[in-house]
Amino acid sequence: MNIIKPATPLLFAAVMLTNHVYANEAFPTLEGPWLGQTPPGLTAQLFAPDIISINGRYEFGVSFSPDLTEVYFTAFEEQENVDSSPRIMYSKMENAQWTQPQAANFTGGRMSYELVPHVSLNDNRIYFTARSDDPKASGIWYVTRSKGGWSEAKRFDSAINTGKFSDFNQSANGDTVFSNMSERKMYTAENKNGVLTTPKAIDIEFGFHGFISPANDYLLVNSRHRGDKSRKDNDLYVYFKEQDGTWSSPINLGEGVNTPYSETVPRITPDGKYLFFGRYNEPGDVSNIYWVSTEVITRLKETYFAGKSTKQI
Repeated sequence: MNIIKPATPLLFAAVMLTNHVYANEAFPTLEGPWLGQTPPGLTAQLFAPDIISINGRYEFGVSFSPDLTEVYFTAFEEQENVDSSPRIMYSKMENAQWTQPQAANFTGGRMSYELVPHVSLNDNRIYFTARSDDPKASGIWYVTRSKGGWSEAKRFDSAINTGKFSDFNQSANGDTVFSNMSERKMYTAENKNGVLTTPKAIDIEFGFHGFISPANDYLLVNSRHRGDKSRKDNDLYVYFKEQDGTWSSPINLGEGVNTPYSETVPRITPDGKYLFFGRYNEPGDVSNIYWVSTEVITRLKETYFAGKSTKQI
């Protein structure tokens, strides 16, 4: 049975997600920001248990709309002897309450599966990865958001959008980061007056499933834990942008975020306040969604640049 793991290409047969938690009872009333959840501090907490993070189901790849009234995420379930397709789920605020999460089904079944959504901060689109048996159709897709809903899904029109591209995301200025799954490399393309420049490989020491911060001042990745060869789990790391535009050395996000379980697919909220990620901590290495204050990153940034200033004196 194939299981979603960090940086692993997937080809799954379609299996419908089930609303197995609230099938026979009323969905709870969720009011206020973040689906009514209490924001975390410097130690990561499980996000929306039994609502978004459901026992026995894989969840990862969270993305909020810029106004924070919609949330999209990837989820899939395993069934005995059957691989289940990852689907993008969403919930939105209606009449001051959050709706029960349901499948978005952006491509209307044209693609075998959809995952890792990214709600753009600047062009009113939701980008996502879609896969099918046709490699020419696979890659980055998008829908255009409007008050009436979503447009028909379209494949992102770019010569570099091969079937192996995934994790498309942008900073507020439109600069883009994405991963090439076959090469296991990350690329970036700058936004020049609404047109993306020719992508180039990101010059960093290691890491995958990269996510650029809204302010374009740091890059998050996941990578195998360093320093203990006996550990095979993934940790989250941050690269800070230097004044010359290059990236710093990677810095582990620390014990408030990383554990002996794998932490993967980091995502920052549009307001820059919270880090969301998947943690594979359920039996059978099933992942849940966790969140933590980005103050953990701010403190690392202050320490890093303070140390550089001291060395220059």
